[in-house]
Amino acid sequence: MSRVFCIGNGESRKGFDLEQLRQYGKIYGCNAIYRDFTSDVLIAVDHGIMHEIYHSGYCYENQSWFRNWTKVPAMHYEMMVYAGLTKLEIDELKETYDSHIENERINQQEFVMHGTNLSGIANIIKSNKSKGKEIVKEHVNHSHLYVSWISDEDKSHSITDIYDDNKDRGWAAGPTSGYIACKQEKPCEVFLIGHDLRSNAKTVNNLYKGTKHYVAEQNKPTPHQNWVIQWNDIFKEFSDIHFYKVNEKGELGNDNVNCRIDDWNDNKNLFYIDYQTMLDKCK
Repeated sequence: MSRVFCIGNGESRKGFDLEQLRQYGKIYGCNAIYRDFTSDVLIAVDHGIMHEIYHSGYCYENQSWFRNWTKVPAMHYEMMVYAGLTKLEIDELKETYDSHIENERINQQEFVMHGTNLSGIANIIKSNKSKGKEIVKEHVNHSHLYVSWISDEDKSHSITDIYDDNKDRGWAAGPTSGYIACKQEKPCEVFLIGHDLRSNAKTVNNLYKGTKHYVAEQNKPTPHQNWVIQWNDIFKEFSDIHFYKVNEKGELGNDNVNCRIDDWNDNKNLFYIDYQTMLDKCK
C-alpha cells in the first residue's frame, strides 16, 4: 500500500519524530521544515523562503517545487537585473541598497529571479535623493530582488508543471504539497501532520514564527479559511484516496486544533486520528 505524509509546520507536531515515518511512505514538507528535517519532497510558494532554500544547496540533492520558478538563460541576466543601468548608477545602488539577495554564480548557465529589478530601485533613489539617505533606505527596503543561479545537479521544479493546464492555482504551500503528492505518488493514503489550520492561542501557530521570512511571534493567528477550502478541493478531486488528519488527540480535544472541520463533513474519504493510531495503522 502506498502512503504519503504531508507535513505542515503547525505547533502540534512539535516533539514528534518525523524520521520514524520514512519507512512507511514518502514525506512531503513545506517551507522552512528543511532547516530541521530532510523531506523527500519540499514545497514553497513565497519568494523569500524559496530562494533561501535554493541558496542552502537543498535542491541539489532533494526534489523541490516552487511558485513561478522559471529558469532563464544566463545571457538575459544583465537585461533583467540591471535593465540598462549605467556603471555609475550600479555603484550608487551598492552604497544604498542591500536587499539584492543572490547566490554565487560559479559556472551556472541559468537563473531564477523574483522581485523588483535594480532599475526600479534606482528610480526610487533618484526621486528621493533630496530627502536624505535614511528616507531612501526606508523606501528601498520594502523591495527585494532575489536571484538563484541554477546548479547542474538541480532538482527544483515550477509548480505549474504539475498541473494539466500548466496554471498555478495560487494555493498555499500546505495544500499545494498535498496536490503534488497525490499527482506524483498516486497513493492510497495521505496523512496530514502539523496542518493545524487554527491556533489554540491568540498568536500565530507556526513552528518557525519569528524567524527569517516568517511573521513575528506576537502576530495574530493566520486566517485559516483558504487552507480549509483548498484541502477540501483536494479531498473531492482525489475521492479514491483516504485522507487522515492527524492530531495529538484526534478529534476529541475540544479545542481549535484537535477537532473536526465542519466544512469537511461531506467528505467520506476523510478521517481524524491521533499519532499512535497512525503509527499502528502503518505497521
